[in-house]
Amino acid sequence: MFYRETGQFKTSYAADRAIFPIRQDLYGMGILLLLALTVPFFVKEYWLSAILIPFLVFSLAALGLNILTGYAGQLSLGASAFMAVGAYTAWNISTRLPQVPLLVSFIAGGITAAAYGMFIGIPSLRIKGFYLAVTSLAAVFLTEWIFTHIGWFYNYELSATISTPEMVIAGIKFDTPIRRYYLTLIIVCLMALAAKNMMRCTIGREFMAIRDMDVAAEVIGIRMLRTKLVAFGISSFYLGVAGALYAFVYLRSVSAASFDLSESLHILFMIIVGGVGSILGSFLGAAFILLMPIFLNLGAHAVLGNSIDPQNLATLELMVFGGLIIFFLIAEPHGMARLWQIIKEKLRIWPFPH
Repeated sequence: MFYRETGQFKTSYAADRAIFPIRQDLYGMGILLLLALTVPFFVKEYWLSAILIPFLVFSLAALGLNILTGYAGQLSLGASAFMAVGAYTAWNISTRLPQVPLLVSFIAGGITAAAYGMFIGIPSLRIKGFYLAVTSLAAVFLTEWIFTHIGWFYNYELSATISTPEMVIAGIKFDTPIRRYYLTLIIVCLMALAAKNMMRCTIGREFMAIRDMDVAAEVIGIRMLRTKLVAFGISSFYLGVAGALYAFVYLRSVSAASFDLSESLHILFMIIVGGVGSILGSFLGAAFILLMPIFLNLGAHAVLGNSIDPQNLATLELMVFGGLIIFFLIAEPHGMARLWQIIKEKLRIWPFPH
């Protein structure tokens, strides 16, 4: 079988702890990256603007939430609030300080979102679970109120919707879907690689120790205050950068209505379906949640024709969403990433799968 470890000998601890310990995984990732780099030459610009770019942005957002909820075990419903902070910060810096490079404004948006996330995460030192989720939910409504009632943030526009400035990095204008796609792809890949390494080092192990049993983690010397706030900070930084990309690269505008509670729920659904506590699950969940309505729409029109009511189709999408979430919670709580892991484990011992 093609997925075997035969002949692959690990002669050092570093080789055993490699990100891709099996050579086939490394080859597969290389093929996937090559496909991601070449796909703009085979698809129309609509696919880049409407599907691939939002897929990458929401994958980064799901990755940020997964760090907090999946790895650190801190339930949060405030993902859209941190994305909004990152988007508005990046817009204000790039507009009011045009001499600041655009990438620096994205980083500043992430840092501001991280600071805000650490502030919101202070109650996690005393509460957890459902009560912490309600606290983070309050952050969504607070953030939405701030960005709709304080005119300075949206330059006192009557519609409270502001257009993003022209994207220029190192003298290159990112005014085409292909260039915006490559920019988003590079940022997402670098941040995903950083997250993968963080979850394999000391801070990642501390997150998982708190997730599995916080009392035992504190007994063995893990500082709860620092670790939980760092988890909120790192997660919010990723969400802040994702929010900036969402506004600048995808929407080309910033509006508080774009970062409401429904966006937080969508991101939460992504990590539930894709896999809680999995880097790969963030990408799988984002792909599934974004592509499933498209395939459902095409299938409904293929079967029923154009006679189907759009309102009924939207209701059907919600029903499928709810049914899939219930299915994954019951059948496989660890989501699609766990299913993929099981398939690989069976292939490694083929033809004797257990």
